[in-house]
Amino acid sequence: MTSVHEDLLTIGAFAARARLSAKALRLYDRLGLLAPAYVDGASGYRYYRAAQVERARLVALLRQLDMPLARIAEVAGAEGTEAARLLGAYWADVEARVAGQRTLAEYLRGRLSGRSDEMYGKFAVETVDVPARVVITESRHTLADELPAWIGAALGRLEAAAQECGGVVAAPFVVYHAEVSMESDGPAQACVPVADEAAARAWAGRQGRGRETGVRVEPAARLAYVRITKAQVAHPQILAAFEAVEEWLGREGLEPAGPCREIYFADWAAAGPEDPVCDVAFPVRAR
Repeated sequence: MTSVHEDLLTIGAFAARARLSAKALRLYDRLGLLAPAYVDGASGYRYYRAAQVERARLVALLRQLDMPLARIAEVAGAEGTEAARLLGAYWADVEARVAGQRTLAEYLRGRLSGRSDEMYGKFAVETVDVPARVVITESRHTLADELPAWIGAALGRLEAAAQECGGVVAAPFVVYHAEVSMESDGPAQACVPVADEAAARAWAGRQGRGRETGVRVEPAARLAYVRITKAQVAHPQILAAFEAVEEWLGREGLEPAGPCREIYFADWAAAGPEDPVCDVAFPVRAR
């Protein structure tokens, strides 16, 4: 190397200074997280600058947090407080995910230990007859992690559109035409009952295909439902509510007559964790 490269360190020397292995440094290079300052074209030897030590150590520590590569690159490439903010945002996501997984583990522990009846006993199943209603709809294939945000946004859009359709006449609801989970994407359908069918069909005719909007008549039905709080709407607590209704149907000699649904009858933003906000319901019929 010429004198311009005199301040460079061999990969071995740099690895020792960074307290990493040469294997780790080659991996970081391959992943695009820490490139050598210079690679000898003839020998292929990698050389690093001393100033790269701090980035090398940071990358190694961030990888211990199981941080995705793209987010490691963002944090390592940011300055000062911005890097700290990015790390804080990532860790908040991790803690939220772990909290959800902890709750799911407790729910599964209850099921696996034979305490299902105890869990279902927390819910009082009731029935109600509802008339046929015209509903404007928005459908989407969505996975479970995207579902809460989509429900709020879709119902908000439909409630605004309902002003063109004679107004909202009953509580909005979401119908699940197939399972929504981390592996299955539904579809789900947000529905808002409106007063004027002709106006609703005219509104639907003006919509593009971007959000899969529509209008239909929801038939009259008897619903079996349990009322749950805002805290219980969260996954997986809400699964126990659906299963409680299904278990009750079996005992009562009934069966689902249509897809399950969540009926949102309260002001979500104003509700506290223990306030009732939602009915988990199935249309039912005798077997």
